[in-house]
Amino acid sequence: MLNNLAVAITRPKQQGLQLQQALAEVGISSICQPLFDYQISTSKENILDQMRLLQPQIIIFVSIAAVKYADQALSLPQWLNGNQQVFAVGEKTQHALAQLGIQAICPTKQNSEGLLSLAQLSKQQLDLQSNKTNILIVRGDGGRELLANELKSRGANTQYLESYQRIWQHLSAQQLAIWRDKNINTIVITSNALLKRVVDLLGNADNYWQNTCLWIVASERISQTAQQLGLKNVINAHGADHQSIVTTLLNMEPEND
Repeated sequence: MLNNLAVAITRPKQQGLQLQQALAEVGISSICQPLFDYQISTSKENILDQMRLLQPQIIIFVSIAAVKYADQALSLPQWLNGNQQVFAVGEKTQHALAQLGIQAICPTKQNSEGLLSLAQLSKQQLDLQSNKTNILIVRGDGGRELLANELKSRGANTQYLESYQRIWQHLSAQQLAIWRDKNINTIVITSNALLKRVVDLLGNADNYWQNTCLWIVASERISQTAQQLGLKNVINAHGADHQSIVTTLLNMEPEND
């Protein structure tokens, strides 16, 4: 039994409970403490207007949530008519699209950098268009600007369709006391926005969270931000999926004799 770790999972409830189950199956104790949830932030009218005005040749989905809430506003097959190339940043997003009957191209390296390395999005390929290539990026509120900025530098005309927004939760003194009572010594972080939110919420507590607690993060970019924020014990899981997080924890936690 792996019993030295006590993990706080801060992602939305559905994903958090799934990760909690995966950790329990390998003997790792955890609590699910969602610090944000999603809410739809677009509409059928907005999608149809953007599609009519932009007439994109390329549509990029950056997350499962982007797919879910865009489809909730207007069924994807109703506005993806096969005339566009569709891209997904990661395999799970690609799978979510496939379940709706949408075939998407996914890079091997599942992030914005991986997407930008694809030949289909190279400057040479985009230049083959007689006019500027119109690209619609479907995402939530906020996030990285790397993808849009780089595609613009390659000559594309890019717009965002923000299909959802994050609704942030508070971490009360009572909830923080539960973390202490449960001897939480590990926090799972899957985005820069979430990292900054958690650090801000813990800022008025003691320096245990900064100096002693272990922070499991999903990418090198988040790891760098964590170190800039003064966190001392940061481990990169190289992925936000459950398997990457579980494997990282198993590899760092020896089994008892």
